[in-house]
Amino acid sequence: MQRRSKKESPQSANKKILRSKILGIFNQNTAQGLNYKQIGAKLGLSDPGQKKLIADVLEELVRNGQLIEVERGQYKLKVRGGHITGIVQMTRSGAAYIISEEVKEDVYINNRNVNRALNGDKVKVYLYARREGQRLMGEIVEILETRERTFVGTIERSSGYYFLIPDNRDMPYDIFIHPRNLKGAEEGQKVVARITEWPPTAKNPFGEVIDVLGVAGQHETETHAILAEFELPYKFSENVLKQAETVPGEITKEDIRSRRDFRDTTTFTIDPGDAKDFDDALSMEKLENGNWEIGVHIADVSHYVRPFSEIDKEAFNRGTSVYLVDRVVPMLPERLSNDLCSLKPHVDRLTFSAVFEMNEKSEVLNQWFGRTVIHSDRRFSYEEAQQVIETGEGDLSAEILQFHKMASILRAERFKRGSFSFEREEVKFYIDESGKPTGVYFKEAKESNWLIEEFMLLANLKVAERIGKVKQGQKPKTFVYRIHDRPNVEKLINFSNFIHTFGYSVKTASHKAIADSMNKLLTQIKGKNEQYIIESLAIRTMAKAKYSTQNIGHYGLSFEHYTHFTSPIRRYPDLMVHRLLDLYLHNEPSENQPKVEGMCIQSSMMEDRAVKAERASVKYKQVEFLQDKIGQKYDGIISGISEWGFYVELTDNHCEGMVPMRDMDDDFYEYDEKNYCLVGAQTRRRFVIGQKVRIEIARTNLAKRQMDFKLA
Repeated sequence: MQRRSKKESPQSANKKILRSKILGIFNQNTAQGLNYKQIGAKLGLSDPGQKKLIADVLEELVRNGQLIEVERGQYKLKVRGGHITGIVQMTRSGAAYIISEEVKEDVYINNRNVNRALNGDKVKVYLYARREGQRLMGEIVEILETRERTFVGTIERSSGYYFLIPDNRDMPYDIFIHPRNLKGAEEGQKVVARITEWPPTAKNPFGEVIDVLGVAGQHETETHAILAEFELPYKFSENVLKQAETVPGEITKEDIRSRRDFRDTTTFTIDPGDAKDFDDALSMEKLENGNWEIGVHIADVSHYVRPFSEIDKEAFNRGTSVYLVDRVVPMLPERLSNDLCSLKPHVDRLTFSAVFEMNEKSEVLNQWFGRTVIHSDRRFSYEEAQQVIETGEGDLSAEILQFHKMASILRAERFKRGSFSFEREEVKFYIDESGKPTGVYFKEAKESNWLIEEFMLLANLKVAERIGKVKQGQKPKTFVYRIHDRPNVEKLINFSNFIHTFGYSVKTASHKAIADSMNKLLTQIKGKNEQYIIESLAIRTMAKAKYSTQNIGHYGLSFEHYTHFTSPIRRYPDLMVHRLLDLYLHNEPSENQPKVEGMCIQSSMMEDRAVKAERASVKYKQVEFLQDKIGQKYDGIISGISEWGFYVELTDNHCEGMVPMRDMDDDFYEYDEKNYCLVGAQTRRRFVIGQKVRIEIARTNLAKRQMDFKLA
């Protein structure tokens, strides 16, 4: 007969809650000694029985090493001692986490101990003592470096004074704006501002408006606000636009003479149907020996954008094009991105190419890299190319089918070597003329996408090998690599434990075992309710890819050498790769490594900002889509847990909102950080990631891109 597990008694549960609250009081009053009466007063407890329980908990915390009795009946938090330095990551509550290389985990800072540090500041932190199983906590004692940054928000007026109410979740303070520093902004308008000072006696920082975006809530205003929030540009300067207009567009006879000519070779592009900038084209020619000459032709942006020009400086500062829901914010002015550099059909275009002699097994027998000139015969959308693959009929069907055959072999070989298959379904919105979302649909990659992907991967791989693969004992020249580190073991174990609740598993013994079992998992979950959340968590388990001169390989692709060569219209690192490759093909000496590494760091940082802005754009459209659906009920899956409540991703449309803990009135819920769940103190009801729930849309806040749900 199976024995029932013993339930925690109500008194034990109450004691556990009390212990947590008492520690919270000591964390907020680190320098002050407190007795049980003072603790009772702060908690609002006056009953003699409750005071006795407080005294018992205080003695227990002393025995556990969390408190010390500084004198009879007076207790203080036992500090660990020692300092660390790190970067502040603020939360919207005003508390913070410190990211530091000196400790293995993030350090939690209570909002009373942040001491005016802001998000991104480098600080010195005093660490407190802790018991095993509890999170590392501390206090900011010095701001070492202040990160200069701007803030986006709405101007509000109160008692004759003006304040910026920030949109940013990581900015917990309103900014006081003197009327003379409004720059013409009015109440209710959205602006960009910066902090000018923070007097020691002032509760809030002082600032000034540097740009007025428009009336809060308007589509154009909010789009610019997203870009400004992540410190991304939303317009080109007049200087840059003027210089773009002066770039010569004519292809001269000298340009053609100095390049390999592919204008008579069958060439085409495949891109999204709404694309305006075409980075890459493919060419194909059957050789007399039966092999194929495959050309991967990339827009020669380096021909038009000269180093240190105003256009180049602006492109470097931007780092990347930004793809919001309803628009692209380009890295280069439109005259270049959509015209001179875009590989349009039926016109000559200058390109930088990787050309391969390949056999029927898709093996590369010979390769060549250099500047070329092409003439694209046809522009395909992915849908048009897919139709050719599926029916075998249409323009250039012989070439597309041959490319498809070769790409399928390359793809199978890549997965056999241990490449991961992270191909998520993209959430897209139907947008009306005013920019409002009217519906949601999902876009899935098909064979036409894979065709382009495999040949772009091949070009990136071979370019990286051309520079980075040298004879033993030789040192490779400085180059830009796209690197991807191994996943964190702890994250991988946590992910494995999580998916186990759904009946899935991943093997962690080796790279090949991880890749094979992860790819199998991603196939198993196709079409299931839990697909999107498991895919999201699988991606979060992996390390972030970035740019670096220090090549450690690309773990996710299982490539020892990898770079980005194929998108210089929209990625600055690709432009760097073109310039470096051209130098080394002409036997020039190696570039300065620290200089190139600094440029890689900038590019990685701007890529990260762009990704965050793109997510914010999606979030904005999700809230906009659901704001007229208050009271409607949806099925969803819990996608995240925090001390404030839990996040739910709706099954129908992948929109995400929060069920706040304050609205869960059937019990007192605690955040169990170790097991990543919410637990009811009395009922022991649990909410965990992956759990199915039914919710009702309760509130939407478009300005803050937030949605609150309640359990239905």
